[in-house]
Amino acid sequence: MNEQLRRSYRACAALHARHGRSYFLATRLLPAWKRPHVHALYGFARWADEVVDNLGSTLTPEEKATRLTALARDVARGGGTNPIAPALADTMRRWSIPQSHIDDFLAAMAQDLTQSSYKTYEELAGYMHGSAVVIGWQMLPVLEPVVPLQVAAPYAADLGTAFQLTNFLRDVGEDLSRGRLYLPLEDLDAFGVTREQLERGHLDSAVRRLLAFEIARTRELYRSAWHGIRLLDETSRPCITAAFHLYRSILDEIERQDYPVLHRRVAVPRHRRLAIAGPALVRSLRA
Repeated sequence: MNEQLRRSYRACAALHARHGRSYFLATRLLPAWKRPHVHALYGFARWADEVVDNLGSTLTPEEKATRLTALARDVARGGGTNPIAPALADTMRRWSIPQSHIDDFLAAMAQDLTQSSYKTYEELAGYMHGSAVVIGWQMLPVLEPVVPLQVAAPYAADLGTAFQLTNFLRDVGEDLSRGRLYLPLEDLDAFGVTREQLERGHLDSAVRRLLAFEIARTRELYRSAWHGIRLLDETSRPCITAAFHLYRSILDEIERQDYPVLHRRVAVPRHRRLAIAGPALVRSLRA
């Protein structure tokens, strides 16, 4: 491995450690040689997300779209000026990850530049194909399923979607501050809630019922995805089991704290994260 590639993998790991605490903790349960590839996939997703969300004061939507396109070009070339591109290109080559998964994700990120809400759950699911499902499919070869990829793929899709919906529920207020809402408008109508009410941070019984409904839908996806973990290589199961429980516990924490997501991001306490990951670490070492 040359020095440029080493630096790229280190940059991806740093992004992962800084921004994805629960997922980074779960990744520690993988064999050491697999972790850099997971860091590369996370680093790619996080870098694109940062372009869309956190550079708003300095870049226009057109400039952001140009950066996303440049990233796709650098990855296709296997290098370029982007610091995460060499690691991502190397990971894609090693695990035969299709370029279409990268393109679909970047298309979803570009969609965030122009679309601020979704009328129906089906419309939101179309967005989540690029923002979540293909992330699960990118990860799947690294996790080494013991069955053909096409057999494990639906479970990976359900888990990726469950993770994404959990993020949406945790970040309702934060997303609204960026001008976006990822709760289907048809659901707001069904519970008598308006976007303006959410933007004002008005948390009443109708909003709580809406959030409880969205949590219940997300839990159904977790229940479906759970059956796919047994299809993975035994060295990968502890990692995904821990990630499963860590992310699902965010929903429990939202309920426990009485749905404060309009005002702040809910986090699982550190002691609970460690309690979840600890037993999985023992199983990982045994495997």
